[in-house]
Amino acid sequence: MSIRWLLIGMVFVAMGNASCSSSTRITGSWVNPEAKGRPANNKSVFIASLSRNMEVRTKLENALASQAAKRNIRAIKSTDYFTPEFYQQVPTKEQLLSKIKQSGADAILTVSLINKESETRYVPGSARYAPVPGFRWYGGFYSYYNYWYPHLYDPGYYVTDKTYFLETNLYDVNTEQLIWSAQSETVNPGSIDNFVKDYPKKLVARMVDDGLLSK
Repeated sequence: MSIRWLLIGMVFVAMGNASCSSSTRITGSWVNPEAKGRPANNKSVFIASLSRNMEVRTKLENALASQAAKRNIRAIKSTDYFTPEFYQQVPTKEQLLSKIKQSGADAILTVSLINKESETRYVPGSARYAPVPGFRWYGGFYSYYNYWYPHLYDPGYYVTDKTYFLETNLYDVNTEQLIWSAQSETVNPGSIDNFVKDYPKKLVARMVDDGLLSK
């Protein structure tokens, strides 16, 4: 095996390990004392993913809306409600709240990326020893060497772990009061599709635990 192909193989192994180990966890949450202990009465929610990436916004809002629908909560997605022209300049507070209130929503759910970290680490290889007396490859040195060579050593490789920290807030439309807030940590999401499969479910589970949604 040439050094060139060995290096290419190491790169693909590293990419595979980085993209297949996605995990999301809620690291903390806060409930407004006035809302704690009673399920939210929100029947409709305006969902806004505060990201410049249109693909991220669309897929995340779709996934959150799907979770809302499972609980008979009407979801209004910012990607469907706000036209591109609306974002050509920063709207005033009155313009923004007026548009959201016109949607009929009684709560606003925002999701924003508050930090991102990258860390590169080395994953060492492993040596293997597996003698099996009596098998055909013990017939001579070359047959033995040729059979076992691919299994004798796994080269080490470098992987870069990417960690994303997000904050999700729930506001009352009429009072603008913060009802609930949660922070989360996602390691190696791999793709937005992987992320949106897991993240909304974790949010709903924490809302249930915090008493904002009924079980």
